[in-house]
Amino acid sequence: MSEQKLNTEIRKKQIAQAALNLITTQGLKNLSIAGVARRVGLVPSAIYRHFKTKDDLINSVLSHIQDMLLDNVKEVCRETSNSIDRLRRLLFRHIRLIRENLGIPRIVFSEDVYAGPFERRKMVHGIITGYLDGVADIVRQGQKSGQILPDIDAATVSLIFLGLVQPAGLLWHMSNGSFDVTKYAEKAWKIFARAIRKDNF
Repeated sequence: MSEQKLNTEIRKKQIAQAALNLITTQGLKNLSIAGVARRVGLVPSAIYRHFKTKDDLINSVLSHIQDMLLDNVKEVCRETSNSIDRLRRLLFRHIRLIRENLGIPRIVFSEDVYAGPFERRKMVHGIITGYLDGVADIVRQGQKSGQILPDIDAATVSLIFLGLVQPAGLLWHMSNGSFDVTKYAEKAWKIFARAIRKDNF
């Protein structure tokens, strides 16, 4: 990859993160090219060199969210070979990701996605299913190594895993941070791990 292309990709990620930060504070409806430009210290025309429309910018934010989710999966797999520990680390990485990026639930669960263009709904569906596939792969590896019960469906376990995060993240967001999502995750993890772990692990 050329240095120019690398710099362009870095700039696009910076712009996408700035847009996500703006969604966090002002909501998706108030997202604007001008507002993002102010956050990154650029003139709007500089943003338009990368994103022609607001829809292009929203799609870039969604791609950025996907990258962060999948990067978390890759990181926990690099950190440990133990599948149970991978899932535990992934849970708390996901919690931290939501706490640091309130714009994620704001955009993923927004009307602009649910009632928006089919292509955008398809994109969000792909982001979620791609993440679930990554979790399911960890479960399958744990089943092969004898750490996780062999007779449970990995895809179902991955969906339950996501269920540990999403309602808690929503409650934390709706309570303006008063719901202790980390404490909840610690308790929920113990129940989840007990349900999937083989007795000898």
